[in-house]
Amino acid sequence: MKYLVCVLQQMLKETKTFAQTMFEAYICMYYFTALCLLPSGFTMLRAFSHTNGRCAFHHAKCWHHRKSVLAIRREDVNAWERRAPLAPKHVKELTQMGYKVLVQPSNRRAIHEKDYIKAGGIIQEDISEASLIVGVKRPPEDKLIPKKNYAFFSHTIKAQEANMPLLDEILRQEIRLFDYEKMVDHKGMRVVAFGKWAGVAGMINILHGLGLRFLALGHHTPFMHIGMAHNYRNSSQAVQAVRDAGYEISLGLMPKSVGPLTFVFTGTGNVSKGAQEMFNALPCEFVEPHELKEVSRSGDLRKVYGTVLSRHHHLVRKHDGLYDPVDYDKHPELYTSRFNTDIAPYTTCLINGIYWEQHTPRLLSRQDAQKLLVPVRSAAGATEGCPELPHKLLAICDISADTGGSIEFMTECTTIDSPFCMYDADQHIIHDSVEGSGILMCSIDNLPAQLPIEATEYFGDMLLPYIEEMLLSEGSEPLENQNYSSVVRDAVIASNGSLTAKYEYIQKLRESREYAQSLKMGNKKRVLLLGSGYVSGPVLEYLTRDSNVDITVASVMKEQLEQLTKKYSNVTSVHMDVIKHEEKLSSLVKKHNLVISLLPYSAHPLVAKKCIDHKVNLVTASYLTPAMKELQESVEAAGITVISEMGLDPGLDHMLAMECIDKAKEVGATVVSYTSFCGGLPAPEHSDNPLRYKFSWSPQGVLLNTVQSATYLKNGEIINIPAGGALLDSVTAMDFFPGLNLEGFPNRDSTKYAEPYGIQTARTLLRGTLRYKGYSKTMGGFVKLGLINPDPDPLLSSTMPPLTWKELMCKLVGIKPPAEYHVLKEAVFSKLEKDKSQLEAVEWLGLLGDEPVPAADSIVGALAKHMEMKLPFGPGERDMIVMRNEIGLRHPSGHLEDKFIDLVVYGDNKGYSAMAKTVGYPTAIAAKMVLDGEIDAKGMVIPLTKSVYGPILERVRAEGIVYRTHSVIKQ
Repeated sequence: MKYLVCVLQQMLKETKTFAQTMFEAYICMYYFTALCLLPSGFTMLRAFSHTNGRCAFHHAKCWHHRKSVLAIRREDVNAWERRAPLAPKHVKELTQMGYKVLVQPSNRRAIHEKDYIKAGGIIQEDISEASLIVGVKRPPEDKLIPKKNYAFFSHTIKAQEANMPLLDEILRQEIRLFDYEKMVDHKGMRVVAFGKWAGVAGMINILHGLGLRFLALGHHTPFMHIGMAHNYRNSSQAVQAVRDAGYEISLGLMPKSVGPLTFVFTGTGNVSKGAQEMFNALPCEFVEPHELKEVSRSGDLRKVYGTVLSRHHHLVRKHDGLYDPVDYDKHPELYTSRFNTDIAPYTTCLINGIYWEQHTPRLLSRQDAQKLLVPVRSAAGATEGCPELPHKLLAICDISADTGGSIEFMTECTTIDSPFCMYDADQHIIHDSVEGSGILMCSIDNLPAQLPIEATEYFGDMLLPYIEEMLLSEGSEPLENQNYSSVVRDAVIASNGSLTAKYEYIQKLRESREYAQSLKMGNKKRVLLLGSGYVSGPVLEYLTRDSNVDITVASVMKEQLEQLTKKYSNVTSVHMDVIKHEEKLSSLVKKHNLVISLLPYSAHPLVAKKCIDHKVNLVTASYLTPAMKELQESVEAAGITVISEMGLDPGLDHMLAMECIDKAKEVGATVVSYTSFCGGLPAPEHSDNPLRYKFSWSPQGVLLNTVQSATYLKNGEIINIPAGGALLDSVTAMDFFPGLNLEGFPNRDSTKYAEPYGIQTARTLLRGTLRYKGYSKTMGGFVKLGLINPDPDPLLSSTMPPLTWKELMCKLVGIKPPAEYHVLKEAVFSKLEKDKSQLEAVEWLGLLGDEPVPAADSIVGALAKHMEMKLPFGPGERDMIVMRNEIGLRHPSGHLEDKFIDLVVYGDNKGYSAMAKTVGYPTAIAAKMVLDGEIDAKGMVIPLTKSVYGPILERVRAEGIVYRTHSVIKQ
């Protein structure tokens, strides 16, 4: 009765006449009396709603002898996802209304479990009793519970390819899916969203990014003291940091040579408003878009300028230059944007918050970016210490995170871990840095997760009014039987095993996309990349620059595959063990025009045979081994190209040698000696372990190289070194870069290159490996202990119980396990012939301890996996490549000349390793040349001819792989 009195009081306040009030009161009394006559055990919930002076029976849901259960699921899609759809205050309201609320435990959630318990929630792993399960992001397919109601951001309404497996599983399990993104009011405005906090976090991040970018360009600015959004406990702390920076700006502490700063906000929704709210903490002045040009040139340096861009500011009809909002909504394809000419040239930082749809104009294209990045002419007052900015547009914060959308060249989202990248419009490449040329990009797609507590409370306030009606139904019940409000009903994507009528278009979108892809694939070049390890990054980055190349990556490393497919739109992944699934490999090879194998060299003959069977070209970076040479006739009969030795060593060493040799022959000189040493090393400052080594490529390959045989020519005498470790006794100090303290040892059979190189006149022919001094001695200890053994070991079989390193070492030194540590240590020391440095290396790696031996087929395989874990490159550490070619020439005049070719490449802290670049880019370039018909030779090919090495050397220089040469003339 108390509820009815409240309704009547409200109607008296809002209705215009007493007669209207009495009529509506009569209707309400009628329904109230009917409900009171219902059997005991029924509860009336939200029976009445009062809007616009009208009393209506909104819906009455009768629930007999049961308490509905809501579950808040744990977020597990991303390490940074610390939000929840409801905060404790919302849980408290629901429990006070009689609902049971389950909360899945999560130490990652920003709001502590005790706060949910205090609000009446129950912390419980099993949420199967819930009728409604709510989350923020999508759940994994294998954690879905059949015939339940789920509410989350599904990202399926555009038939997003990555989420179609999830949608298929939802349909299969007859789940009812409510998508927050489609909860809209009668005007089409979203009623449940995190938008404001995306704007707030995005603005904080881009101010931080601008500080870094300005510093890279030679300017310290107040923005350097603003951190990333997640570094603040709450937005109030962030606001204070921005205010502090603003205070310094108001004092005139911005460098004069950078000029006035202008910020452009697109859109007028919550995203843009959230960003503007944070921007207002700076000393700012908002101007109209047409005033931007003036303030960007002569504005006050003690403030920053902002402008809010609406459609009418930049959109015009193509044929008459006018803007008609009604016509635009009907025919957006008839309009174009003048943002690139009227706004962007005067914009320092663009904060993009607009939703983009197909057929609507883009803000910026790649061609626009190229024009905007043309360097400005330096003013007379600019100096080296006080440089001007290279161009006006410095940064874009694309809060919409809509890849390929309104910002065409934003093709991949950045992450909270790596928030910034640079877009180089000239080369159309993106690199993870704040340095170099281009536009700083920030396009994180889960920005509110950086301010999780406030975002959760804000989102929950909007969601709570709709929870009850979603909760009071079973997912298994027919949708047509549910009395949902229009906001909730229109957000149901799927129910009872089918797409709802409003979203049946999703299936049509999928079908049309698949059809378009099938047509497109007819003209596309298809590449199969085997392996997703260290080197795959540059290979994919280079090949995906061509939108006409589609790539399939097959690998056993699932996480790396997922990262690659997220990063590149024209890359698909196949999770498989290539070696163990020959039939699947064969099927994959058949569907492609070219295979690139980055697998260990031992796998290449198998891959090559599949390529021969299906007449598919092959490129590898590894040596042309005897097993591969045996396939020469089959390759030629199949009419295919198989390129080997297309990496660094072998690869670039061949090319640099042949470039020098061919030029010498052109002037009539003969080669009297050739030595080439190359090594992949940690940069000197990171060589802090007993091996002075860290892994940037196949660990097993590195270890096995130390026990290979070697043959070389020295002063006319052939030197043979047997396999098994004798190679490590043939170490020579290398002093051509004295500061690096290098040593070198021969690598495989050098003499076989005399004929291919055309240098049969050479009396010295040696190719070798470089390491820091001390490496060979340490590796020699492993050889003594039998750790570099590639033979299958039954102790490591999957059918045997797990083994510790201590137990394995006992076996290798011939003592019975378990042995006391000091007993084992003494036995190992004896096996190492009392070499203390070798023993220290064994102890440092933990090989005398109780760590489990990794699963592997052989001891060397297990050691490789162990060393990969113990000797990785850490955050901020970089590797380096050192190569030295020395070629002795005798000229027709009789005088001698020594040619020196040096290649030194460092890895990028946040980019590719030096090894990845120097192996990956030559491999990718060669693959592209085969695809484009530049390399059309059939049979086994290595890069020894000018038509092959010439273009590759030229193109690797464009990728930052630069070598230098010098000569010494002898009389």
